[in-house]
Amino acid sequence: MIVVAGEALIDLVVTADGQRAVPGGSPANVAVTLARLDQPVRLLARLGPDGYGRQIADHLAANRVDLRWAVHAEEPTSVAVATLNAAGQASYEFRLDGTADWQWTPQELPDLAGSSATALHTGSLALALAPGAHVLEGLLSGERDRDGLTLSIDLNLRPSIVTDRAAEQERVRRQIRLAHLVKASDEDLAWLYPDRSVGDVLAEWREAGVSCAVVTRGGEGALLLAPNGALHEQQAVRTTVVDTVGAGDSFTGGLLAALADVDALGDRPADRLAAVTEQQWSRVLRQAATVAALTCAHRGADPPRKPEVDALLTAAG
Repeated sequence: MIVVAGEALIDLVVTADGQRAVPGGSPANVAVTLARLDQPVRLLARLGPDGYGRQIADHLAANRVDLRWAVHAEEPTSVAVATLNAAGQASYEFRLDGTADWQWTPQELPDLAGSSATALHTGSLALALAPGAHVLEGLLSGERDRDGLTLSIDLNLRPSIVTDRAAEQERVRRQIRLAHLVKASDEDLAWLYPDRSVGDVLAEWREAGVSCAVVTRGGEGALLLAPNGALHEQQAVRTTVVDTVGAGDSFTGGLLAALADVDALGDRPADRLAAVTEQQWSRVLRQAATVAALTCAHRGADPPRKPEVDALLTAAG
């Protein structure tokens, strides 16, 4: 079982034709992607008591995301306003003050050591906004010390919300040391480290103890630095782009699902990732890119199901 921790919010998607409210949030999108790829997944989230919160819970349950660790919060649901341009690319505005996702307490966290979890994934705003970010960081720290499951972080930075670049650099420097797998976009790195190359950043992360680092580059594909220092490159899978909402999250879900399929998640995580072969890394990246491409071909954060992914992978050889 893969555990995903973090925000489950409402994306209020605005287009020239009007607006619609759809469940979203980066960690929740990753969880749905994993479930649609037939991976057992449990979401550790705080769900509001309002209509939006019920809509999110219904959506997650309908997609077979296990909610037994979800917290029934008293605070309202967070809202992200996603405005799409003519090319389908999204810009975001967030309504987050006093909402449910950021109010974690240590008492709300489960005992992962007593569970069947093989991996814990988190990131995005859940690791950036206090007070909850400190609680989830503590969870990562304890699990890193225990060495019992693979820890994954997606930076997914939001400079429009967390604007202090120096503080974000320090936070990322501290948190990536807790993870075995770190994923970022080229936009994340361009904002976080405007005067540094991607290669320099990845080398620093590897030195800090990250086993595997991945950078997505939109239409240019993705890069993966493997535990042995080899750099793998994956071209973007061509598709007709409807919009890019949820594409990065579905890439992460596809990546984790592919790693689970080759038994690379679980106890002794650094050893498991080091055992992944060159050919397997290529397949892992290809699946992640395929899942992201199929998501871009759908409207909104609507990741594909496993048969659709398998069919495209088979057709591509």
